[in-house]
Amino acid sequence: MIITRSIAVAAMALIAGAACFGSAGAPARAQSYPTRVIKMVVPFTPGSPNDVMARLLTQHLQPRLGQAFVVENKPGGGTTIGTKAVAIAEPDGHTLLFVSSALVIDPALHKKLDYDPRKDFVPIALVTTTSWLLAIHPSLPARTVAEFVAYTKVHPGTVSFGFAQGTASQFVGERFKVLSGADFLSVPYRGGAAAFPDLMAGRIDFMFDSSSAENVAAGQLRALAIASEKRLARFPDLPAVAELGYSGFAASAWFAIWTTGGSPGACVHSLSEDIRAVLALPAVKERLLVLGAEPLGSSSEEARRHQDLEAIRWKKLIDERGIKMN
Repeated sequence: MIITRSIAVAAMALIAGAACFGSAGAPARAQSYPTRVIKMVVPFTPGSPNDVMARLLTQHLQPRLGQAFVVENKPGGGTTIGTKAVAIAEPDGHTLLFVSSALVIDPALHKKLDYDPRKDFVPIALVTTTSWLLAIHPSLPARTVAEFVAYTKVHPGTVSFGFAQGTASQFVGERFKVLSGADFLSVPYRGGAAAFPDLMAGRIDFMFDSSSAENVAAGQLRALAIASEKRLARFPDLPAVAELGYSGFAASAWFAIWTTGGSPGACVHSLSEDIRAVLALPAVKERLLVLGAEPLGSSSEEARRHQDLEAIRWKKLIDERGIKMN
């Protein structure tokens, strides 16, 4: 007898769902879940701020769930390699994905994907939001965005912009170029973790980066603005681009935790509650803020609504710029 993949997935989800409930009257997360090590796939390089955030969460989730976590870094392909690994995992809530807004950007960027972000994943919770800083190397003389734009025009094609190819930071830079008229050279990297050391060393001149808050605070980089509609509490003197007249430019990165589509709802909702509890811990909130990230926490349903709205917004921006990866 031939069993289709959809029937097999449904059967595995039903079995896993039973494990999530346990006996009658038990809490949403019963003692029978999790039943083994939980894998957190992080499609970013080890040691990157994104990786640090994921490991911070697993460190505090582990004692709550009473089961070990393993963080597996699978960078590459603009996060598509690691994302695919979770898409094809067993739908039982034991394989998680810590990924950014790249999940909704990929469908608009790639002609072909081996997965469907809407069907092959179920969101567990929004985790953080981060704002991109316009961070420049201190060797540049500019102290304001206006001075920076003017400098690029006086030195056309020589000021270098580093970005992780196929990620939101690339599109933020492209949008800034159109709206400001700045003239700079775009330098793609395989990942933000590869570009950032070059910015610190002055081999590239600037980035729109969501992980440079510590370096800006230490005076190692100079931030000129934040790509958002309002100022950050950590940098109250740093203007938001909305204040500077760049209408339609404001954007932010966000991170969420997902699991394989078809995973039982009981496991998803209990994990969502655990994640929200961890994000409320003072030590976790403090560490995230140092990394330039603001803790969120949400239900699975709220995360799904956010995903759908962001997919529409990024598709419009990518289509306007005509950017494609393949």
